Amino acid sequence: MTLQQLRYIITTAQKGTISEAAKELFISQPSLSNAIKELEKELGIVIFSRTNKGIIISDEGLEFLGYARQVVEQADLLENRYLQDKVTKKRFSISTQHYSFAVNAFVDLVKKYRDNDYEFMIRETRTHEIIEDVKTLKSEIGILYLNEFNKKVINKLLKENDLVFNKLFDARPHIFVSDTNPLAGKKIVTLEDIEPYPYLSFEQGQYNSFYFSEEILSTMIHQKMIKVSDRATLFNLLIGLDGYTICTGVISEELNGKNIIAIPLDVDEIISIGYIVHKDTIRSNLGQIFIEALKKNTQELL
Repeated sequence: MTLQQLRYIITTAQKGTISEAAKELFISQPSLSNAIKELEKELGIVIFSRTNKGIIISDEGLEFLGYARQVVEQADLLENRYLQDKVTKKRFSISTQHYSFAVNAFVDLVKKYRDNDYEFMIRETRTHEIIEDVKTLKSEIGILYLNEFNKKVINKLLKENDLVFNKLFDARPHIFVSDTNPLAGKKIVTLEDIEPYPYLSFEQGQYNSFYFSEEILSTMIHQKMIKVSDRATLFNLLIGLDGYTICTGVISEELNGKNIIAIPLDVDEIISIGYIVHKDTIRSNLGQIFIEALKKNTQELL
């Protein structure tokens, strides 16, 4: 097994096809395919399953990919430190459900990092993808919630993938509405109050399980339902359609303005917001800074 083979695997996984990866690597398609097959034979595992539409990463391949990225990143650090006269570019990535406080913390991290060269990534994405990102070390930290309904399923998935959940805070359920919504003047709302209005939620793709929903009470039947894929669209629909979404109630006026407000929802539920990390990895300096920023931002907004 060589570093070059590891780079081949990482690039192929990123591109999704052997042909596109070969172009990126400036080698022939047969050479790349043979190199991957030789490595699979050496390791005794199948990393990629070949289909007519491209490749699919196997479960064994996902695990291997996580380790491969670590090895290649460490090798790059060594090369940049000792073989090149240039500053090492810092890389850091997080994956999160659609929380404005996570964006605030990310902003604080970037402001605190003074070096000129860096490549940071924040992914507001689906629940299952957050878990996959941290499992495969694509992201160092993932942010999601647990409650009585989903915690058995989510905790089982975390345990199977050697991930651990660290609680940041507990919250009572709220709804987000626009300041022009007829409910905006209420100090608290009931399920009956909100039923006439469009219910907005984040779609979860192929893993569209109630347990992966970003909103509690996901099994409830609503007369009017709209699924969206990003936070900006959801907020626009809150304003344009007098819609609502069920949430933690934690919102940043700095990022989202003053026309979205949170109103307590009269239900007997608790939402535990936290971050997940791989149990076998040590937090990087950037990871520690981000976690501290998370704690600071959530304490200020609660």
